[in-house]
Amino acid sequence: MKPETPRENEGKNILIECNGNSYQRIPIKTKLITSEDSIAEVAKTYAGDYLQEGDILFISEKAVACSQGRAIPMSEIKPRRLARFLVKFVYKSPHGIGLGIPETMEMALRECGTFRILFAAGCSAIGKLFRRRGWFYKIAGYKARSIDGPTPNTIPPYNTYVVLGPEKPDAVAEEVAKVIGNACLVVDINDIDGVILGASDKTLDRDLYRRILQDNPLGQDCQQTPMGIIRPVK
Repeated sequence: MKPETPRENEGKNILIECNGNSYQRIPIKTKLITSEDSIAEVAKTYAGDYLQEGDILFISEKAVACSQGRAIPMSEIKPRRLARFLVKFVYKSPHGIGLGIPETMEMALRECGTFRILFAAGCSAIGKLFRRRGWFYKIAGYKARSIDGPTPNTIPPYNTYVVLGPEKPDAVAEEVAKVIGNACLVVDINDIDGVILGASDKTLDRDLYRRILQDNPLGQDCQQTPMGIIRPVK
């Protein structure tokens, strides 16, 4: 089946200016990505025909994680009592569940270790006394921040899954780049913030590309556009 012609997601802009330069961020619609897929082959199939010289492909961390089998059904996660207690210390963002439910907190305990999560919770409690948010995730680190819980608009069957952060994102970006012939980024971008988790080349300016993608041109709902193309406008 021929991939759909790229077009901007509703409510999102393709163009952005950064450091005095203009860039297009072109969303790429794909099939539903599962653990049966090679993310590099998915990128080649759906983005390959549209890539030009100088383009950079960016892929959401959730798509990479799903291809790695790091999506776990909620029904298979049995939160311990500690997980149910610790969710009280996590800021509940309107942009996502994060560790705000026992199932995602349980996976954070498994991924990060009990001591680190307890320490992060303690720092969060102190932060609340000073009306400071975000201390929990700063201390808990990348693995905790990357855990996604299900939301009403998540594409089935992942609306009943917890998705962990991807493993070895730099290595994934390098593998994809070899297959598609263009640079690649693995990104964790939402509607309020973002981070570049992996890059196929160490010389790529992660802060620049974070700012280019900061308004999340891929969207966070059912657009089914887990990857996109960054293209400088000449």
